[in-house]
Amino acid sequence: MKEMTAKEVEALINEVKLLNIIDVREVDEVAEGKIPGAINIPLGLVEFRMHELDKSKEYIIVCRSGGRSGRATQFLEDQGHKVINMQGGMLSWEGKIE
Repeated sequence: MKEMTAKEVEALINEVKLLNIIDVREVDEVAEGKIPGAINIPLGLVEFRMHELDKSKEYIIVCRSGGRSGRATQFLEDQGHKVINMQGGMLSWEGKIE
C-alpha cells in the first residue's frame, strides 16, 4: 500500500497540484472541517460508491488517524484503483481546512 504523510499532501496542495482526496470519516466528523476539495465518502459506503471513482485517476484517502483510510486504501487497491493512504489522518493535518 502506498502511503504519504500529511506534510507531503500539504506540500502538493501548496504547489497547486490537482489532487483527488477522499475523506472516509463519518459526515459529522467531516462537518468539523476537512481538507479543501476533499470528497466525503464514509468508510461504510466506499464499497457502494466506488463506481463513482475513475480508475485512471489517483486518489489520496484520508480519515481521522489513518486506520479507516488504510482499510479503504487496501480495499480500493484490491479493486484496481490507484490509491494512497495519508498517514496519521486529520490528527496530523496542519494545513487549511474548510
